[in-house]
Amino acid sequence: MCYIKPGMSGACDRYANNAGELVRVDPHVLLDRTLAEGGAVVPFHRDGSWDGKLIAEGHTFVTAIGAGTTYPDYKPAPFIVASEVSGVDMVTVVTEGIFSYCGVKVKIDTDRFLGPEQSVVRADGEAVGHVTTSEYGSQMLSLGGVHHLTGGGKKEGRVTCDVLLDLCNRKPVELTIDGGSTVVVQAGKAPIVNGITEERMRVGCGSATIGMFAKQWYGQVDEVVVVDDHITGVLSEHQAGKLLGVPDTGIKMKGRRSTPGRYFQVAEPGTGWGGTNISDPLSIIGPFDKKVAWPGLRLFFISTTGEHAAYFELDDNLVPQPKDMPPGLVASCARIRDNCEPALSTVLFMAGAGGSLRSGVTEDPVRLTRSVKDALTYVTCGGAPVYVYPGGGITFMVDVMRMPENAFGYVPTPALVAPIEFTLRLSDYAELGGHMDEVRRVSSMKADDSQRAIAPHADNPWPLSPNGAKRSFG
Repeated sequence: MCYIKPGMSGACDRYANNAGELVRVDPHVLLDRTLAEGGAVVPFHRDGSWDGKLIAEGHTFVTAIGAGTTYPDYKPAPFIVASEVSGVDMVTVVTEGIFSYCGVKVKIDTDRFLGPEQSVVRADGEAVGHVTTSEYGSQMLSLGGVHHLTGGGKKEGRVTCDVLLDLCNRKPVELTIDGGSTVVVQAGKAPIVNGITEERMRVGCGSATIGMFAKQWYGQVDEVVVVDDHITGVLSEHQAGKLLGVPDTGIKMKGRRSTPGRYFQVAEPGTGWGGTNISDPLSIIGPFDKKVAWPGLRLFFISTTGEHAAYFELDDNLVPQPKDMPPGLVASCARIRDNCEPALSTVLFMAGAGGSLRSGVTEDPVRLTRSVKDALTYVTCGGAPVYVYPGGGITFMVDVMRMPENAFGYVPTPALVAPIEFTLRLSDYAELGGHMDEVRRVSSMKADDSQRAIAPHADNPWPLSPNGAKRSFG
């Protein structure tokens, strides 16, 4: 119902007016196993060299990217294609879903403080999501959702849609967090926090780091403190130190003591040592116990990424004095850094498949839901495996890095347009009450300039498998 001038494309950039005919701008994407894995996009016969061969069954998976939608909803899916795989007739129902109920979960590998939980995340000044609970070595954001897309002002909905579209299509997005940091996020790339590019995520919490490296520190140093925003570790008190025979040092830690060798809240969250707000590690300890400590006691501080480290020795008054770090401890810092994985930003698209989308698969939509939950139907997103949430409906989540590039579009509603495919045995599809009159063999599709073939993602299972549906639940 858009009005598009001749020779122009619509507001969504998905359709255009070609001499009065509505045409799809983007090519329809097919996954071709015969192409080299990880190969570049290969257009069909753009040079006029196509030999007229039909698309091969079993080796070609028809994705929903560029396929079109079921709107106005009573129509069958744009493509319902059958193919024979290992002697089994399979069918894939393909459509581009229009998702108002959608968003992204962003995993940002960093210990740096991004903002308090529940803080508003903004783009271009508009609220587009919030900070959610952090995970081990990562900060988490929840962005989008129907509330931000439709429940606020027009600008909020438009900006939210733009943010989701760019993130899902692997483009960088700058976000600001109320009471926190500014972060640039791009799927598969290192996050940039307050202008600083993250290099690595922590090897473990402070306690875990003690356990991992205690034997390597033993004999080289008398006390080690691994600074961490959540759980700071102390070698002499930790069980690892006890089993190695490390003597008490009389160290007095600030913060709240948990179990031996583990301390909470040694400092406020921040962008300094171990995700705290400190720049001086001595600020988290008090005076040493004079009855226990001794002059010359060797004290080593390190963060959970090895990014920060300092070495001290106690003077005659039991006051720590900075010293040059011994070679063994320098090597220890390098080993901790080497054991840290590269910091990345991960974008997970999450959406719910509504009733109208499901009616494009079957005239009795609830049967599709049951088929997915019974693992008879395998759900993919641009050929990528998805995780289907338990419970009612078809709520799924997918890693955008496992999908073909630029797989997402939008409509000015605002809502995101994302590919979704349902693959199952042809016999099961018939029992499902599927649109059997619309089924056609994939081999009947002649390759033309409206299509492009790409190699499947090397880490993805091949969607056309008689047992593929069992992978929907991991």
